[in-house]
Amino acid sequence: MRVIPHPELEQLHLTEVLHALSDPVRLEIVRLLSAHAELSSGSVEVSVSKSTLTHHLRVLRDAGLTYTRSEGVQRLVSLRREEVEARFPGLLECVLGDDRQSACLTSHDL
Repeated sequence: MRVIPHPELEQLHLTEVLHALSDPVRLEIVRLLSAHAELSSGSVEVSVSKSTLTHHLRVLRDAGLTYTRSEGVQRLVSLRREEVEARFPGLLECVLGDDRQSACLTSHDL
């Protein structure tokens, strides 16, 4: 079985995370993963081709936002919410528009 590489917590860089989240399709994937504990890559419903979805999932994984594991022929993807929160507190809450937006800066705070 092939080991899928993931960056360690210390290897997460804010610029790479923000770049990964800057694409609307990848942002939608993160939102879907946020609502589910884990999804198979084939069940991620976004309006792109399979090869483009694979690319977006890899960008998210390489940025450290997602964790992918193999189970048989399936690839199961989950959001690394706790790890990203530990490295960049409040980032996902702000980006995803969670109900706890008090941690987010508004234009009035600047």
